[in-house]
Amino acid sequence: MGMSMNVVVLSLFVLSILFSVMTASDDGLVRIGLKKKKFDPNNRLASRLESEDRQALIASMQEKYGLHNNHGDHEDTDIVALKNYMDAQYYGEIGVGTPPQKFTVIFDTGSSNLWVPSSKCYFSVACYFHSKYKASESKTYKKNGKPASIQYGTGAISGFFSYDNVQIGNLVVEDQEFIETTKEPGLIFLAAKFDGILGLGFKEISVGKAVPVWYNMLKQGLIKEPVFSFWLNRNVGEEVGGEIVFGGVDPDHYKGKHTYVPVTQKGYWQFDMGDVLIGDKPTGFCAGGCAAIADSGTSLLAGPTTVITMINHAIGATGVVSQECKAVVQQYGQTIIDLLLAETQPQKICSQIGLCTFDGAHGVSTGIESVVEEGNGKSSGVQGNAMCPACEMAVVWMQNQLKQNQTQDIILNYVNQLCDRMPSPMGESAVECGSLSSMPTVSFTIGDEVFDLSPEEYILKVGEGPQAQCISGFTALDVPPPRGPLWILGDVFMGRYHTVFDFGKERVGFAEAA
Repeated sequence: MGMSMNVVVLSLFVLSILFSVMTASDDGLVRIGLKKKKFDPNNRLASRLESEDRQALIASMQEKYGLHNNHGDHEDTDIVALKNYMDAQYYGEIGVGTPPQKFTVIFDTGSSNLWVPSSKCYFSVACYFHSKYKASESKTYKKNGKPASIQYGTGAISGFFSYDNVQIGNLVVEDQEFIETTKEPGLIFLAAKFDGILGLGFKEISVGKAVPVWYNMLKQGLIKEPVFSFWLNRNVGEEVGGEIVFGGVDPDHYKGKHTYVPVTQKGYWQFDMGDVLIGDKPTGFCAGGCAAIADSGTSLLAGPTTVITMINHAIGATGVVSQECKAVVQQYGQTIIDLLLAETQPQKICSQIGLCTFDGAHGVSTGIESVVEEGNGKSSGVQGNAMCPACEMAVVWMQNQLKQNQTQDIILNYVNQLCDRMPSPMGESAVECGSLSSMPTVSFTIGDEVFDLSPEEYILKVGEGPQAQCISGFTALDVPPPRGPLWILGDVFMGRYHTVFDFGKERVGFAEAA
């Protein structure tokens, strides 16, 4: 992130959320109540974690969703992004072993393994600040010993597989395969409020082909229906944080009917999404369709830099100026407009002007380093890795404006403003808290319905009065075709819309949260 953003980001996150005791009700549903725990702004260690390791976490997130990894290349390795707990994560207590040893874990629909720290973790400082599993103290422990590694941007968590019973509230999953971690590098795990992660994704992305906890809950007949659902209470002033329901859906948690869309690629809970609208106006970026993932382990709402920049411009968010973006507009802006007016295929324009190499579907960087002169933003004449994506974003922005019959001067001025609004390298952008009433609604098309987010729902507000700070809930994440463009609908979206994960029918459903 830009240095000017550091102070804002340090006090960005309002609260962390804890699971309370899970209960089984008369209707056959298994419920986990949520409690809220407010973020302590005096936690300087956590603040340093946020400012120093955020880039690595963004890199991890990119790897998780297919930028640098093909799942299944190694039986004992997968790439999973660890999320920052200060973003308002949802995590709670489980028990491992007999008698149960207590651990706090994230319930994450974006991964599929269960892992907790091992008593054999001797050389990682983080392990000494978290609960550790002691196999010798469990009557139901069974040895496995197969090595496991999960890759993060700041290093790998590594360890080995074991079998034991896992208690979730009143339910006991028998002989669950899980990872005992023996290495947890970096400050991320040292400052984290959780001990481990319990994945609720599909088995296709499970490290070491371990059967996920959710699958064993079904196999062992512990729940009524192959469905679980999330209700997240985004009202900061209320103690109840929400509820996750295993085995069905609580009708008190939503209004109207759910809109269901089929899972298109098992692994993550991935589905097809339509266009994104800003103030009821289509951006056109996803007119041909985009992929999306419902992810309870991601706090914000992530999407392609092209559209995130358009959103941040519309809401008045301030990011870091991209010199490459301005250089493209200055040198090639008129040419791009001319080619669009000549009805040249948009995906070929950047290759035609020499900034990209066309691979048959879209432009790719030429790999030549870019030299931008200080002060005037002019390129020395060689194109770089940053110039290609900047050009492709400019094409989308200009095409959007041409559809609105804007003049060429207005279009070039608009695109230059978008360059100023591009998210910082860390992804965050600040807004004026007093401007929420003038900000537009941002909407997402899923199935045959349009799902709106108001400014109060997509802006994270920290503090009260003149000291309040506000951050855009939209962060940039670029996943190239064929897996992308990809949107990650995290807690910002799931807080507004009750989300059903229907494992039996392989679909995801959204309805207005009650």
